[in-house]
Amino acid sequence: MSVTLGDQLTVSDLGFGAMALTPVYGQVDDAESLATLNHCLDVGVTFIDTADVYGGGDNERLIAALLADRRDEVVLATKFGITGNPSAGDRSTRGDAAYVHQAVDASLKRLGTDVIDLYYMHRRDLAVPIEETVGAMAELVRAGKVRHLGLSEVTADELRAAVAVHPIAAVQSEWSIWSRDVEANVVPAAAELGVGFVPYSPLGRGFLTGTVRSTADLGQFRGALPRFSDSALQSNLAVVEVISAVAQQVDATAAQVALAWLRYRAHALGVASVPIPGTRRAARVDENLASLNVTLTGEHLDALDAAGAQVSGQRFADPTWISAGRE
Repeated sequence: MSVTLGDQLTVSDLGFGAMALTPVYGQVDDAESLATLNHCLDVGVTFIDTADVYGGGDNERLIAALLADRRDEVVLATKFGITGNPSAGDRSTRGDAAYVHQAVDASLKRLGTDVIDLYYMHRRDLAVPIEETVGAMAELVRAGKVRHLGLSEVTADELRAAVAVHPIAAVQSEWSIWSRDVEANVVPAAAELGVGFVPYSPLGRGFLTGTVRSTADLGQFRGALPRFSDSALQSNLAVVEVISAVAQQVDATAAQVALAWLRYRAHALGVASVPIPGTRRAARVDENLASLNVTLTGEHLDALDAAGAQVSGQRFADPTWISAGRE
C-alpha cells in the first residue's frame, strides 16, 4: 500500500527516520544499521528520511551503502539548511540561494546518487525570504537534481508563501499524541493546499513507547528538552499510562497505538500523512509497520486526546526553532 502526498509524490504507508542511526539516542553499529535499512525495504518501508546534518554527513554516507544496491526501491528524502549543531546549542541556519546549490551537490556526493526524490528545507533561515530559498530549490528540480520539494517546521504563512513559488510535496514537523501544536494552523493549511504531512518523532522521541521512565534513560539530546526535565517527565508518564492501557485493550504495543492514533488524527484533519519513526533495530520496524492494522474506537481516541492535552513542558526550549514559536 502507499500514500500520495503533495505534488503527486507517492510513498510507502510508513516511512523510516534515519536520524536514529546516528548516535543521538545512544551508540549505533553501522552493520546493524545497514541491516535495519535493508530490512525496511524487504518489508515495504521504502520512504527513507535523512539529512545532511545527521552525524555531520555520516548518515547520508551510511544510506549510500543501501542505495548502492537498491536505489530503485527507495523514495529518498534528505534535508539542508542547518549549519550548526543544535544538540550543542548552535542553531545556525542558511537558506540563501548559493548555499542551496552548494548543499544539494554535497548531499548527492555523499549519497552516491544523481537525484534526490524529496529535498527539504530543514529549518528557516530567518534572514532570508522563504521565496528566495524555495526559488533556489525549484532550480534544482529544473536541473534534474531533485524531484520534489519539502519544508520542515514552517508556519502556515510560510507554507503559503512557498507554494506560491513552487509545488510543495510535504511539510515535516513533529506531531504525535503529545506534540499537537501543528494542528492549530500548519496541518489545516497543508490539507487546504494539497500538501502532505510527514510527522517526525511520532513516538515522542521514544517516550510514548514506555521505554523511558526517568532522566537516567535519557542522553544529552533528549535530556535538554523541556518536557524531559525531572518535573515534567514524571508528570508526563501519565500520558504513557493511558497509551499502555489502550494498548492492552486492543492487543497492541504502546508504539503501535501511538502511530495508529496519528493515522486516525491525520484522516480526521483531511491531510495525507506518513510518519517516519526511527529505530536501530529491524524488529522495531516490524512492530511499527503492524500499527497499520491497529483499530481504535472513538472511546480510545477520546482517552488518548485527553491524555495528550495534559502534557507538561514545551517541545523545544527555543520557540523560534519550531513553527509554533513563529506563528
